[in-house]
Amino acid sequence: MLSLTNDNAATHTAAKPSALRLADTNINPYTGLATDYLNHFNEAIMLLEMLSEMPDCRQDFIAWQPMSYSQHFHASQFKDREIAIAAYAAADPARRAQLDALANTMNDIIMATREAVQLNLSALSMGNIANLAVRWLKPLVARAGAIINGTDAGNGVDGKSAPPQAVVDALMAR
Repeated sequence: MLSLTNDNAATHTAAKPSALRLADTNINPYTGLATDYLNHFNEAIMLLEMLSEMPDCRQDFIAWQPMSYSQHFHASQFKDREIAIAAYAAADPARRAQLDALANTMNDIIMATREAVQLNLSALSMGNIANLAVRWLKPLVARAGAIINGTDAGNGVDGKSAPPQAVVDALMAR
């Protein structure tokens, strides 16, 4: 299993960014996490979706590299990347562990797919493998988004069970 740790997150000694400060960013003020990280996986999904129609995208997909949350933000042009990294370091360790576990699973799927795509396969077989990977990845990205947004496992934003309308109401109240 490919496991990326967020070593850089542990080195940040900054205090937890305030919810008010996070509200001015694209970082969830409740969880301290940013959905921008999911763009990294969505890029791989987009390339996989293109493989069945455009096998020439194969090299672009093969060039994709896994990144931890901190690595993604260090390499990104996200304007609040330092705040995102500090907020991640200060986020609930259980929530970070859930997100990291999902990211590792997505990375495993993508890397296994990359290994298969590097074989001498027909365009049809390569497209079928890519489509299967996409079917596995999309629900994982959605689940990661729920963790980042604090609405995972059918929970409200406060971690208590809530009906869907209550979740929407709580999110809108933020």
